[in-house]
Amino acid sequence: MAEEQKEKNYLSTLLKKIDIRVSEINEAIRLKKEEIDYMNNHMEEHKRDMDHLEKNAMRETISNYQLLGNHSIENKKRLYRLRDTAYFGRIDFCKTHQSETNNIYVGVHNFQDTEQSRNLVYDWRAPISSLFYDYELGEAQYETESGTITGDIALKRQFRIRKGEMEYMLDTDITIHDDVLQKELNQASSAQMKNIVATIQKEQNKIIRDEEAKHLVIQGVAGSGKTSIALHRIAFLLYRFKETIISDDILIVSPNKVFANYISNVLPELGEESVAEISMEEIADDLFEHQIKFQSFYDQVAELLDKNDPKLIERIQFKSSPELLKKINEYLVYLENEGFDVEDIMVKNKPIPAWFIKEAFQKYKRLPLLKRFNEVVREIVDNIYLYYQIEVQYKDRTQLHNTIRKMFPSYNPRVLYKSFYEWLGRPDLLKLKKGNTYEWSDVYAFLFLKMKLEGIKPNNTVKHLVIDEMQDYSAVQYRLLSALYPCKKTILGDINQSVNPFSSSSLETIGTIFPDATSMTMLKSYRSTYEITQFTKKISQNAEIEAIERHGEEPEVLKCKNAAEELKTIQKQINAFEKSSYNSLGIICKTQKQANNLYEQLQNDFEITLLSIGTVAFESGIVISTAHLAKGLEFDKVIVPNCATKNYQTEPEKQMLYVACTRAMHRLTLTYSGSITEFLN
Repeated sequence: MAEEQKEKNYLSTLLKKIDIRVSEINEAIRLKKEEIDYMNNHMEEHKRDMDHLEKNAMRETISNYQLLGNHSIENKKRLYRLRDTAYFGRIDFCKTHQSETNNIYVGVHNFQDTEQSRNLVYDWRAPISSLFYDYELGEAQYETESGTITGDIALKRQFRIRKGEMEYMLDTDITIHDDVLQKELNQASSAQMKNIVATIQKEQNKIIRDEEAKHLVIQGVAGSGKTSIALHRIAFLLYRFKETIISDDILIVSPNKVFANYISNVLPELGEESVAEISMEEIADDLFEHQIKFQSFYDQVAELLDKNDPKLIERIQFKSSPELLKKINEYLVYLENEGFDVEDIMVKNKPIPAWFIKEAFQKYKRLPLLKRFNEVVREIVDNIYLYYQIEVQYKDRTQLHNTIRKMFPSYNPRVLYKSFYEWLGRPDLLKLKKGNTYEWSDVYAFLFLKMKLEGIKPNNTVKHLVIDEMQDYSAVQYRLLSALYPCKKTILGDINQSVNPFSSSSLETIGTIFPDATSMTMLKSYRSTYEITQFTKKISQNAEIEAIERHGEEPEVLKCKNAAEELKTIQKQINAFEKSSYNSLGIICKTQKQANNLYEQLQNDFEITLLSIGTVAFESGIVISTAHLAKGLEFDKVIVPNCATKNYQTEPEKQMLYVACTRAMHRLTLTYSGSITEFLN
């Protein structure tokens, strides 16, 4: 009890100092506001008397004061977060060959006592804070810019502080005490992903603090916290390299807007600004300059689930494969050697032999094919002037351009993309939809050819790219992302959670495109109870998952006589949820059509949110979704309806069932009528 009182006293002293700092900031903001108001009034009253230089100087001063004010407001936000949660850990560390033991309190933000010039709380990302995550009692060390610091941990203590009150403290001699982790994991879900700084595990900490990897590939099983770890890694990199990288320099490739909204709270909670996110569809639209219509990945998956078309599957598989890249490169060699049908021409009544044109074309081999014609024309114009002292005017140059281009099969990438399949002897592999709309499998195959024909301008403003759901991107897409974003990358996902196994990438595929990547694996699942994890392992038998020892009820598989009884069963489950202490219930269907239909049947009796591709925000409560849109989300309880043989029988459907079941944190119920899918037998 004496120790607990000491800790409460420390917390009380810290909170008083935080309040004093907040008051100081408020006073500083007030004074700056008064000065800004004074200067604005002064300029208004003396606008005719003041010269241009005086006005500019005063405007610049006002602007600087406003920037200082914004900075003060950000500091206040951090202090408010500190006042709420303060810290979560303490280690007593004595450096080697020193007698003094330092009490290191670890929290979300740093807080320094300016009077005593010492840290009362250390930021979780500080080098010394890694001791809390990586070591038990006894010998320990951490890395700094000046070298390795060694010493001894004499005490390790964990806290839960909420709204400035200490709910509990716990002394521990293991990395992150299981009791603390269990308490956090047993919490009900929330509408947004939470930071996990208090429960980061040793293997997770290693991933977060990796500074050396050019490209870091994280294979994490369902519920391993890989997305959260990637976001904490961003926060760490922003802290560690604050002089060279800011939030605006980071981009996340996100699967959809729902997921982007779900994760949007993590970085601000950690004291960093949110980073921009973009989808593969948006990247493609930008590269096509909004001139090409195409199907979305979401629609492609929906089409696969709606009709198990072998020809569609063949098109997807080929256009997602490294084989396609090889064939396009062979096609480009063909275009270069045989496609450019040169002939003698006359320019200003002077003969230009075919061999000269061909030689000029080959001379610029380093340039993309369609970028060489300008150089060929320039060579011709320069030589006409050199040998005949004749200047070729603009009009004649334009005509010359047209003449040279006509020697090539086409200058239009769209035409050349179609010709590629004809050259391949497989025109059937290109099938446009209504309104000249390309299938999703064509989009990045087309863009890869376009890049080879015209070149691509790398995006050098992005200094770190995060690619989530890595398994859902093909070798072709990765090849293009590699060219477009030559920066460092964090690539994460789970090869067992592909929503389209016909275009997914394995770790080996990703490794061939990023041969200098560092790979890390996360096998432990923290989301689901032991019973749910064991259940889902039977669906995806390839998944190597270590279930955490957090026990709960066995998943229910409820057989119903018919569809009407199945609906009543789902309604009973919803009623039971509404009486429980849980925050979220996910009813996860295979397709959007099934989700829409179930929503129509339930919306009059319950307050329900229906997720669709157009949804931009994720809410707690009762949510109906497809497995595709639910990826990355988690719910206290999950109901998976219609688990009958006729609904889940193909490989993509098996993947959807696995994704749906792995969304459950505490309870999982599956319903069906007729015969149960073989994936649950």
